[in-house]
Amino acid sequence: MKLLITGICGFVGSTLARSLLAAQPGITIYGIDNFSRPGSESNRIELQNLGIKLYHGDIRAQADFEPLPKVDWVIDAAANPSVLAGIDGRTSSRQLVEHNLLGTINILEYCKRCAAGFILISTSRVYSIAPLAKAAVEPCGEAFRLVPGQPLPAGLSSNGVSELFSTTPPVSLYGSTKIASELLALEYGESFSFPVWINRCGVLAGAGQFGRPDQGIFAFWINSWLRRKPLAYIGFGGNGYQVRDALHPRDLVPLLIKQTSAGTGDATRIVNLGGGAANAMSLAELSSWCRERSGSHQVSSTPESRRFDIPWLVMDCSLAKEIWGWEPQTGISAILEEIASHAEANPAWLELSGIG
Repeated sequence: MKLLITGICGFVGSTLARSLLAAQPGITIYGIDNFSRPGSESNRIELQNLGIKLYHGDIRAQADFEPLPKVDWVIDAAANPSVLAGIDGRTSSRQLVEHNLLGTINILEYCKRCAAGFILISTSRVYSIAPLAKAAVEPCGEAFRLVPGQPLPAGLSSNGVSELFSTTPPVSLYGSTKIASELLALEYGESFSFPVWINRCGVLAGAGQFGRPDQGIFAFWINSWLRRKPLAYIGFGGNGYQVRDALHPRDLVPLLIKQTSAGTGDATRIVNLGGGAANAMSLAELSSWCRERSGSHQVSSTPESRRFDIPWLVMDCSLAKEIWGWEPQTGISAILEEIASHAEANPAWLELSGIG
């Protein structure tokens, strides 16, 4: 099987490439990356040494797909992943849309030309912000939980957010580009008869992230704690009780192997993938973990919430387990330790990211 991974030199793309090669030694992997993200160059040599053919290109440029060979499947791991992208005053809304949506169109045209299947690494941030923010939460130890017994919208339970939850705007500019990409992918697959799978992922975390806040809160928090960089609990009273779940991207590989072996028949095309309740943690709990492992560090507090912040967002992955027999294999303690050990073994990692 021949496979193309977009954004291959990013954290998710490079992790998937290495893990897929380990799981399927006979697979041929190609990759395309524009190397615009700080630190992405550091993955280039390792991937090339593994026999992966890399192409320097930008998915926003249709011409950059012309040199690419014909493949059987494309995994799209190229995206601007920040929910604040385009509205934070530091990034361009137009560039966000061009990267996350125009890039998807170019990839789908390439899939059409090659008759290749398409797997989109999507996000939990396609789900409606207002009903998630309005759900009543209460402190339980150092973390929020949903208040028991309250009426909840369809698709929300103590297990998390399921695929039945609303995707009605607002979902952020970032979330809207991803759900628009999902719809386009499904329509392309139906119109041109190639298989499409949409994997909505929670927070992806593990060694190899550069400790940037837009790459995920867990790696950012641990790297900043180890380097004694400024940290702050923002919003919801400033106590750090807001909760997210963590998923290691290598845990996606067993599912990706099954998806690339499946066809275009009737099937559920969209599934949630995340760490779930067992891999969920608040910022305050994460600070306690960091403190016990790495010593004390002061965290400031800002009680006022930011736009698009949500107090409790956990992925309910019951459907993926039912359909694919999939569930995460790496526990949150192992994920956190992997991040911390990598950060200690690579003291220049934050400098590579441009924020050291």
